[in-house]
Amino acid sequence: MRLNPHYHALVLDGVFAPGEPNECGRAPVFHALPSLNNDEVADLLKVCRVRVLRYLERRGFIEAGDELLVLDDDLATREPALALLAAAAVGGLPPAGPELRRRPALALRGRPGVEVTAPLCVAELGFSLHARTTASADDTRGRETLVKYVLRPPIAQERLELLGDELVRIHLRRPFRDGTVAIDLDPLSVLCRLAAAVPPPYFHTVRYAGVLSAASKLRPLVVPPPLESPVATADGHARGGAHEPLPPRKPKPATHRSVYRPWAELLKRSFAIDVLTCARCGGRAKLIALVTKPASIERFLRHLGEPTEVPALSPARGPPFWRSRALRRKAAGTSPAQAELFDA
Repeated sequence: MRLNPHYHALVLDGVFAPGEPNECGRAPVFHALPSLNNDEVADLLKVCRVRVLRYLERRGFIEAGDELLVLDDDLATREPALALLAAAAVGGLPPAGPELRRRPALALRGRPGVEVTAPLCVAELGFSLHARTTASADDTRGRETLVKYVLRPPIAQERLELLGDELVRIHLRRPFRDGTVAIDLDPLSVLCRLAAAVPPPYFHTVRYAGVLSAASKLRPLVVPPPLESPVATADGHARGGAHEPLPPRKPKPATHRSVYRPWAELLKRSFAIDVLTCARCGGRAKLIALVTKPASIERFLRHLGEPTEVPALSPARGPPFWRSRALRRKAAGTSPAQAELFDA
């Protein structure tokens, strides 16, 4: 839940090189690379660390030396609220903290030199690199799972628990090194940390490079062709009805390898959300009509017993700082026996 920027990268375990000319042109040839080892991953981590720090220094965010110095980027002047949330999310300060752990945390500090924490997992001075997760060429389900991994939300809902003392408990997938298995936060702190992790407008969070990029001339030659079957909708039936033949489609060029998937199918494949299944009876939903006229919308809402007027905006209020008793006691250093006096 701390604001720790990191990247999820899907990397091919080889390179494509132009092959010999034939009737289809210069078809690329894949050259597989040998298996990685810890030394190669450590070398890559050092290169990434040096380049990241050099980039931040060139942009004027830090001043590199014996100790890193963070420079003022005028964010506090331009966006004071965003700067407050970012600083709080990084340091665990109010309103994004403090946090309560199930076990007391130990002070872990980095030291020069690459440390191998696990096979193909290294760390050095706040930077870490994990290259252990792989999917073989014949593992279709594994590749799909690996691609869907980057679509995970910031917090899994099944790991959230609302406690009785106005705290939100976040269960960790794996315990920390100090044995911490869960973290308790004030609800406002959780929202502040989530707000700080939202990317700015028009910022692309998914990028492609190499032969997988859209501008690559080799992409149409390395992407597998789609299956020769009609595109199915989310309910499993082909377009045009179960027995109605599909209309003839305009032939596409040989380099076109894209397959259209309806939005409902994408939601079901990515997040296991079936929006076309009724939550009450389990039946399948079907499109009857698109209601766009305001008079028709008001008539439907009135029939369903829903309000037809737009609710008024509530007056602005300040955030409920320190609403949780547990966090107030922790910040003030009081004991549970003094809770009533402190809350008064």
